[in-house]
Parts: sequence; C-alpha cells; structure tokens
Amino acid sequence: MIRVLTFGRFADESFGGLERYVFELAHALAGEVHFVNIVAHRGAPPDVALAGETVYARPVASLGGTPICPTIPWHALRRHWRAPFDIVHLQFPADPMAHLAYELMPRSVKRVISWHSDIVRQQKLLKLYRPFLDHSLHAADAIIAATPAHISSSEQLSPVRETARFRVVPYGFDLSRFEQRPALADEIRGRFGGRFLVFALGRHVYYKGFEFLIRALASLPGAALALGGQGPLTSELQRIAREAGVGERVHFVGRIPDKDLPAWYYACDVFCLPSVEPAEAFGIVQVEAMACGKPVVCCQLDNGVNWVNLDGETGFAVAPADPAALAVALARLQQDATLRARLGQAGRRRAFAEFTSEAMAQATLAVYREVLSRL
Repeated sequence: MIRVLTFGRFADESFGGLERYVFELAHALAGEVHFVNIVAHRGAPPDVALAGETVYARPVASLGGTPICPTIPWHALRRHWRAPFDIVHLQFPADPMAHLAYELMPRSVKRVISWHSDIVRQQKLLKLYRPFLDHSLHAADAIIAATPAHISSSEQLSPVRETARFRVVPYGFDLSRFEQRPALADEIRGRFGGRFLVFALGRHVYYKGFEFLIRALASLPGAALALGGQGPLTSELQRIAREAGVGERVHFVGRIPDKDLPAWYYACDVFCLPSVEPAEAFGIVQVEAMACGKPVVCCQLDNGVNWVNLDGETGFAVAPADPAALAVALARLQQDATLRARLGQAGRRRAFAEFTSEAMAQATLAVYREVLSRL
C-alpha cells in the first residue's frame, strides 16, 4: 500500500472545498493508499466519515487568516520515522507550517502538489513567500490541477508553466447520493410558497459575492433566495438584504448537514455561484447542483469555475460583481422552464461523465504510481 502524507487544512464541521477534495480522495483510494492527513484543530468533527488517519495540530496564532500550527512538522516527521511515507502531497494554498513540513521530508519521499488556486488576497505576504513557493514548484515531481484553466489562468504557476510535470485530474465526488430526489426536497420547497427558488451555498466570505446576488433579487419579483452556509460576513449580508428591500425573500438557512444537501439542490429551480474573485477556482457546489439536474449561474472568472459550468450549455456565466447581470440571467431562467430543464439535463450528464470520485481516484493513483516509478 502506498503511504501518503497530506495536509488538508481542516477536518471539522466547517470544512470547505479543499477539505472535501482530501476527504473524497482518501475514501476513494482507501484500498490502495493510506493517507495521513495533518490538519489544524478547529471546532467539532465533520459530519462526514473520514478515511485514513487524521492528525490534529493545535494552532497558536493566525497569519493572514491562516492558522499557524508549529507542531505540524513534528507530527509529520514523527510519523515518517515510524512508518516512512512514499509521497508527500501538498494542498496549495498551504499554510506555512504545512509547507515547511513538506520541505522537511527526506528527498526520498516523492513530492506532489495539488494546485487549488493562487494566493489572491495576501499579496504582501506573498512577496515574502514567493521564493519558498517557487522552489517547491520547481522541485515537485508532479503538479495536479483540477482543470486546464487552473494552469493557464495562474500567475503564480508562470515560472514553471513550461517545465513542470502538470497533470489535469478533475475533482471527483460520490455522486450516487444525488441520483434520486429525496422526499425532504418537497418539504423544503413548500417553505417558500411556490416562489421561484434560487439556492446559493458557501462560507460567507469576501470572494463569494453573495451581496451581489442579494441585490439582484430586488429585480426578480416572485423569487426567493435560500442562502446556505455561514461566516464572518453573515450579519453584513443580512443588513444588505434589509436595505435592498428583500429581507423577507432572502432566507439564511445556516450550515446544511451534508446528508441534507441533495434535498436542497433538488428543491431549488436554479443554483447560483456568484463568486467574484479567482480564489474561487472550481466551485464544487456547481458539480453537486448539476448532478441534481439544476442549471447553474456563475460569474465569468476565466478559470476552472467556467470550465465546470459551460456558458450556454449547463448554465450561464455573467460579469462578476454585477447584480444587474445576475438578475438578467436568473430572470431568463425564471421565465423559461424548458430552458431550465435543457440546461439542467446537460449539466447532469456532464457531472456524471466528468466528476466522479472513481475517475479522480484512478487518475490520481496513476500520478502516484508514475512519480514512484521514477528513480
């Protein structure tokens, strides 16, 4: 069995897309790969089963919103001494201590990086970090990207774009739970009184663009928005909804248990991912909505988000940070049930053809075997 050390950032009830990727990979490869996932300790355990071994390191500070856990390198080296790792798999953007642990692994351990997105917000810290990052990119045995757009749109990959061993492996998920409409979907739909229902989901943080979607609702009479998730901007988003005059039509439903997510996707008419910054580089929620046969409206970020949701085929892509553009796309779907069905069916076919956990697992395993075969 291949032993892989990775750093999935968190493994708690507030996990995001990067964490879900690590969880899915560990589950799908459980028979072939043993993962040791070192994460920062934060909050209660997640409501999903974890495969492999999860190691919690205690943070002592935060830098640019990233937890600093000085014991991560110690945890990594101690486990390597007990049972050597074959591969260290870094999830980027990575916290500094995880990156240090990655560098401290003996050179006999092969190095793989999954490039989830560029560093977008912490530009001052990036200037200090850049030499460290460039060294790791040049030394990597393989760099995995979820879409070709992750590579072509990345400024931070430019120093190695012509020389690195890039491999494109789309994120994959266990989509079986999205195959059938749950009974709960009808109950959820009934809560909204027959209104056209837009669903959006994610942490309430700056790059998600939820404020623009809320403002767009003012131009969509008869529509309601169910906004899942929570975060530091929740109170601000509630204030924006009140000031925009749509407070009674924007429903803040909080963090949705993983088991209930399919019902919410099935209950809605349209799913919207209004993210406005390239920190959103894929949008796992788009795949989940597509698997449920729902059209997706996203923003044109010229990255993996738009590789997943194909404009005019599985949904629409509009200008970022533009409530009017969001309203136009959503109104078009609100008025045309046939169009919604056509785009939703195309999205469902694409989700089950391109984004399964089995496909991701086998392609990742092929990368692992390839790097291990090199002397």
